[in-house]
Amino acid sequence: MTIQWFPGHMHLTRKAITERVKDIDVVIEMLDARLPGSSANPLLAELTGHKPTLKVVNKQDMADPVRTALWLAHYNAQEKTRAIALDASVSAPARAIIAACFELAPNRGGMVKPMRVLICGIPNVGKSTLINTLAGKRAAKTGDEAGVTRNEQRIALADDFYLFDTPGMLWPRIVVPESGFNLAASGAVGRNAYDDQEVALELLAKLKVHYGELLEVRYKLGLSQQAIADLPEEELMEAIARKRGALASGGAVNWQKVAELVIADFRGTHIGRVTLETPEMFGRWLAAGLKADAARSERKQARGDKPPKRRNR
Repeated sequence: MTIQWFPGHMHLTRKAITERVKDIDVVIEMLDARLPGSSANPLLAELTGHKPTLKVVNKQDMADPVRTALWLAHYNAQEKTRAIALDASVSAPARAIIAACFELAPNRGGMVKPMRVLICGIPNVGKSTLINTLAGKRAAKTGDEAGVTRNEQRIALADDFYLFDTPGMLWPRIVVPESGFNLAASGAVGRNAYDDQEVALELLAKLKVHYGELLEVRYKLGLSQQAIADLPEEELMEAIARKRGALASGGAVNWQKVAELVIADFRGTHIGRVTLETPEMFGRWLAAGLKADAARSERKQARGDKPPKRRNR
């Protein structure tokens, strides 16, 4: 299954970013700490003209702290880029964003040259919650649902600091299959774009290898960490279903119910603090995805990319 989701309003967001960035000093990109690579928009550098960028690795309280440290080092090693991790609802770390922006654009500040910052991120990454924390009031709509913010907003965080908010935006085509599943598991894409059972199986495939102990603690399967890692995903999901009573009449597994349960447990941090990817893992996925995408383009060109002929009726 290939997961894709790019509603019509996201085309407007892309256009708005292109127009707004002409007057912007720093771009903030919010990332989900549980999937930093998958939640980074590959179009953002193109749209923002390589402006100084602050990567805000949000929801760190839900993520594996060891892997969060790897991602911070990865982004801080990049040119004109800084990265900080936080939980958007905590006010003190959130204020560090303002200081980081002035470090990236030290010549801005004061009434004559106010700091102008554009904040971007995928749907449901916590952007609106962060804005409200920074502003100290309900400046932006929030909701545990992809695509809550629909219009650009300007928020004055100080007399010389303006924050421009845009709706959450994905990119037209996700070329890394693993990213599609991770985004779906996190709730960044709409429910009509994926199959719960396939997403749950892919999620368990990652969790059983790296977080088998947490799965045992959560679901009390009576298995060792190695036994969980060796178990096929379908059998692991069946074991979870039987332990949690996700069964249909006659004792058959209710696959939809257990899939929803696993996804909800991940989103609610009931399994524990987990991160689905490291910089090294995502680098391999991206290289494979770009290679497959290039091969797809070559096949398309070889066919001449001609539209199908219309049938006579």
